[in-house]
Amino acid sequence: MRSRRSVRATLVALAATAGLLAAVPAATAAPEGPAPAASPSAGVTVKMADAAADRLGADREHLVDAVSADVLARSHDAKELSPSTAVARLAEEGREVVVDVRKAAGDWARGVAYVEAPRDHHGEPEGWLFLAHREDGEWVPGLEGDQAFADHVAESPLVGKAEREMMTAYAEHEADPAAQPGPIGTQANVNGLLLPWMPDYYMTLTGGPHAHDSATGYWSALDFAGGNASGIVRSSREGTATSMCGSGGGWTRVIHPGGFSTDYYHMHNTTYYNGTTISSSARLGTIGVDTCAGGSATGPHVHWSLRTYDANLNGAYTWLNGRTIGGWTWYNGNAQYAGCGTRQGLTACPGTAIYNRRA
Repeated sequence: MRSRRSVRATLVALAATAGLLAAVPAATAAPEGPAPAASPSAGVTVKMADAAADRLGADREHLVDAVSADVLARSHDAKELSPSTAVARLAEEGREVVVDVRKAAGDWARGVAYVEAPRDHHGEPEGWLFLAHREDGEWVPGLEGDQAFADHVAESPLVGKAEREMMTAYAEHEADPAAQPGPIGTQANVNGLLLPWMPDYYMTLTGGPHAHDSATGYWSALDFAGGNASGIVRSSREGTATSMCGSGGGWTRVIHPGGFSTDYYHMHNTTYYNGTTISSSARLGTIGVDTCAGGSATGPHVHWSLRTYDANLNGAYTWLNGRTIGGWTWYNGNAQYAGCGTRQGLTACPGTAIYNRRA
């Protein structure tokens, strides 16, 4: 089997052949902002904490290049295109590719990367936590869901003890077949996940099960608004939280024990988290219309999505269909947004106020 370094070297060589990897000196401008035009990551928006920029020095451009290449290879809208073509086409649609480096120590770096959602329809962007390790002078990044990320989680000093346990506990066991996406009626234990507000309060279901990007993939998302919970969005369970758009952005991801994680989008007045341990029902923000990473929202609501965090589907959006969350079992409708939840003989479809229950 070829090493990750050798595979990456091959990819870099191919990109260089395409004229994408011309050597450039270290940037001397502020670390936040678009990459220089001559950069291997031309067109990618780079954000970098000052402390991380200082620690990385001139090598920060190589890190951004490596992460950008992986992001564009993984993105649904970019993976079959060359990096330059993908970034250009996304830019034509008013969409950015963002690499946000938040921490660096020794030969390690950590951050968030995402591809903005189209701004002409409702939906959530594609985004990943990333870890990168410098091996023999070359950066080897890992994005959520790939083997490099799992390897880095086990070794990186930038992953705290509690967060490492959250990320690895389920992956250390063979994935339960019942947790795999399946047809209508498939039941799966979601380990006590609540809906995204306080227990025993209500919000109104404004959108039944739909794809996280409102376009393709498993119908993993629900939309909620109003109610007597004061519009406050809270974590579905304890875990480790990351503000995907950075401070003030309306998108948070929480990784829970037991093989699942959850996404929350369109919030405002958000609390900033960066791999932070939080409790169940921790305050994340309030319902809003934020589009810090693309998409659109016609009225204040929270766009909530369910993701796996297990060995086989690490960091992938997954079916809500047949799963019980907040005391309600959710089923797909005949179209996106049309599905409903059931509880103790009651059926709640879009437009219905529902209480968040622990069981």
